[in-house]
Amino acid sequence: MHGMSLLVIGRSFAAIAAGFLTMAVLVMVTTVALTRLAPGFVGEDTGRPRRPYMLFNLVFSAAYALLGGWMTARLTPIVQNPLTHALMLAMVVLVLGALSAVQLRGKQPLGYQIALIGLTPIAVLLGGLLRMHQIGYRW
Repeated sequence: MHGMSLLVIGRSFAAIAAGFLTMAVLVMVTTVALTRLAPGFVGEDTGRPRRPYMLFNLVFSAAYALLGGWMTARLTPIVQNPLTHALMLAMVVLVLGALSAVQLRGKQPLGYQIALIGLTPIAVLLGGLLRMHQIGYRW
């Protein structure tokens, strides 16, 4: 029994890590691609992100967060609650977003940082809820 609970804990951790990696890799790839292919759109020439890029970043960050939440819920062990795991990922995203905002203070507009901090954890939860709906959970 003890070995089984360690296996479930390991799978739970792996589900959350997979959701986070899904988000992180997609955000990194998109950011690097945009920076290299369209530096003027991003704002690399000014050292500050441009408004259209920030809006685009909010959209793709939310989409990737939704996918990360869905992935976490999808990979959650059968004996566990997928929404709890998506909530754990949302808390990780919230804390990391807040730490990032502190680190980038003064380099990005405050409203943009607040929007990013608030939007991504909500999108993670929506991804978890979407997966719950797909497996037949009805509110």
